[in-house]
Amino acid sequence: MNVLKIKELATNRIKNGFPVLEELDFVNKDYLVEGDFVKLVDKHNKFVAYGYIGNERKTAGYVLSLDESDDLDYAFFDRRFRIARDKRTAFYADDKTTAFRFFNGDGDGIGGLTIDYYEGYYVFSWYSAGIYMHRDMIIKAFKVAVPDFKGIYEKCRYPDSPHKSRFVEGKMAEEPLVISENGIHYNVYLNEGWMTGLFLDQRNVRNKIMEEWGLGRTVLNAFSYTGAFSVAAAMGGAVKTVNVDVANRSKERTIEQFEVNGLDSDQHEIRVMDVFSYLDYAKKHKLQFDLIVLDPPTFARTKKRTFSVDKDYTELVKDAVQVLAPGGLIITSTNAWNVSRDDFFNSVNLAFEEMDVDAYLVDEFRLPEDFAVNKQHPESDYLKVFVLERAKS
Repeated sequence: MNVLKIKELATNRIKNGFPVLEELDFVNKDYLVEGDFVKLVDKHNKFVAYGYIGNERKTAGYVLSLDESDDLDYAFFDRRFRIARDKRTAFYADDKTTAFRFFNGDGDGIGGLTIDYYEGYYVFSWYSAGIYMHRDMIIKAFKVAVPDFKGIYEKCRYPDSPHKSRFVEGKMAEEPLVISENGIHYNVYLNEGWMTGLFLDQRNVRNKIMEEWGLGRTVLNAFSYTGAFSVAAAMGGAVKTVNVDVANRSKERTIEQFEVNGLDSDQHEIRVMDVFSYLDYAKKHKLQFDLIVLDPPTFARTKKRTFSVDKDYTELVKDAVQVLAPGGLIITSTNAWNVSRDDFFNSVNLAFEEMDVDAYLVDEFRLPEDFAVNKQHPESDYLKVFVLERAKS
């Protein structure tokens, strides 16, 4: 195992629990080799931590252990997976929810790796070539810790990866696979690119929509993807939903989500078009909605425009507010790791200020309980959701 010397500031951060390694942390970054397990020492050559080198965005790697007696072998990863499983005992026992995050990167002790559970199937997501180099040992450890899996899939989310998605072993899942979430059914596809058709981190928001916010409302679901928010609203008694997404496959997938729950998709509007164009249409036709969901991708490019959360979210909210009925709710959401909670709230609030419209914060959501986060690494707690109610007058 390579021994790498780190600077004093990095030493202090790591000892305090910060899990991320950056190039500037090392005395000599020329010794960084993708995939290497490394022993990190301070300026006096004293042990600080074990980690691995893996290039992910601005990250050079992750800390794996602060215990010098640890060996970074399959038994080490086996222990991590057993701890993760024990922490999620309540999820395994909940027959109304059969999809959740089993392992969440540095929140569970292995940065650069997440594992999602879908009705007995597990989907590994690898975020750097460095961690992927250890996949055989890690999957071996997983199978020891979780021997009752039905099947394993993997997704490689780093540049120049050998594939985006593939089946690994066990039994292949039905396509689509039907899972449950708070009693609602959703179709998921475990082997179609990086996504499965359902963002598990929005589970609590969907539940709130179903239980409290859907009844009697007309809903606009912008950037609707496969329509999961709309299905939750419809199951909660929404009068109508309008689903807007620029992706061609969104219509087919949204119809599926309604129909797997016994809902008539013809009673709901599904439009394949640019969200900003639809908002212009809605304003011109003086449409109003009682509930609007804004959950755009962090960055998107269409033929007409480029959108990024950090630059354009305020304008998006301003457009949406113009079709939000008095007393209506707007759910604003982002998963942008590089936008802080306060900065995101300010961008939402600025929209109401510039429109001279009063609104009140009625709820806020962060990552759900199964998405373990490292408190020393705020960027890993990436989900920010604010729910505001427009004043009635």
